[in-house]
Amino acid sequence: MNERSPDQRPAVPPWDLSGRQLLVPFDCHQRTRFVYGPGTLARVGELAAEFGERVFLVTDPGLRSAGHEQRCIDYLKAAGLQVVVYDQVRSNPSEDDVQNALQAARDGDVQVIVGLGGGSSLDCAKGVNFLLTNGGRMRDYWGVGKARRPMLPMIAIPTTAGTGSEAQSFALITHSETHMKMACGDPKAACRVAILDPELTLTMPPFVTAVTGMDAISHAVETFVTRRRNRVSLMFSREAWRLLSFGFPRVLRAPDDLAARAAMLVGACLAGAAIENSMLGIAHSLANPLSANFGTVHGVAVGCLLPHVVRFNAEEVADAYAELAEAAGIVDRSRAVPARAAAEALAAQIQQWADAAGLMAHFPAERMTDQLLLTLAEQAAQQWTAQFNPRAAGVLELRALYAAARQSAATSQ
Repeated sequence: MNERSPDQRPAVPPWDLSGRQLLVPFDCHQRTRFVYGPGTLARVGELAAEFGERVFLVTDPGLRSAGHEQRCIDYLKAAGLQVVVYDQVRSNPSEDDVQNALQAARDGDVQVIVGLGGGSSLDCAKGVNFLLTNGGRMRDYWGVGKARRPMLPMIAIPTTAGTGSEAQSFALITHSETHMKMACGDPKAACRVAILDPELTLTMPPFVTAVTGMDAISHAVETFVTRRRNRVSLMFSREAWRLLSFGFPRVLRAPDDLAARAAMLVGACLAGAAIENSMLGIAHSLANPLSANFGTVHGVAVGCLLPHVVRFNAEEVADAYAELAEAAGIVDRSRAVPARAAAEALAAQIQQWADAAGLMAHFPAERMTDQLLLTLAEQAAQQWTAQFNPRAAGVLELRALYAAARQSAATSQ
């Protein structure tokens, strides 16, 4: 056997295995079955029948208009199942939205939950699961592991390629008074099955394609460098990035490209699995106050902030960003491109995608006054994802990142 000696083996990037990072513990339990393929929505009846006869379908008016709701109902009924429908989910569902859906679920005495739609529908469905099985209000579950009783089996059917909620055990629900998003997580909330049918994403409007796609990209990039990154999360992050960096520019140019849609849908799901194993960073900490205070669409906020976060974090994790840049063909490391230069190229590419998607026009630059920047930064510092960022960021650093994003948006308009 021609085995190379240790000093001849390829060097492992130091950001991955040096010191403390070598021993980062992880507890990986993949709780969700992924069923992928064009047309796999047709299997929802077969899959739901494994868990019960009375199904609670949670979706939104857009999916009803697109015809996906009725198709799902037809497949469920063809399998001999009874279906109770709640199709009034709103974007960024609040505690009140979950309560409204909960009443319909109680009236139907349901046994299995199906969430059909984007992250909002899936999160609302998970929220209903918390309250239907454990009682109380969503704020009671803000945090991790606060559900004490078993939860109903849930099937997630994403129709956008963004949040990756189908691969996570968290429901993001907006606090009714503060309008801040609450991350309510529990292993029991993980979906039993995720149906990944790229045909469902063909009906997304261009703006929804853009903002959900940038959200998924932010997940792949952030999970690749968090303090909690580990061998399992990195596998998900790398493959998610490979698929998303391939698919995103293509779906912007050719919305009917099913191969690109498939890459985005699977990439978003894998990025969600990465979040489950490594969490996120300050791009999301910064984005949430913008949504809470200005109603900024999450994908707009995180997409416009991410390039600046990459530049900020490059001081600590330039080698990691360089690996992403090379994987996407943004740089050729065989030409000895320095890691910091590769990280800058990555930031520039993300900025170019945000520009091409038209996100900068929706960033609330004019409303972000100097006085408000400090308030926003203070709120961002309280977001729990900030603790996982690879480089420490206090209020002053976060304020500077807001200012940089504001300047970029002002310049581009």
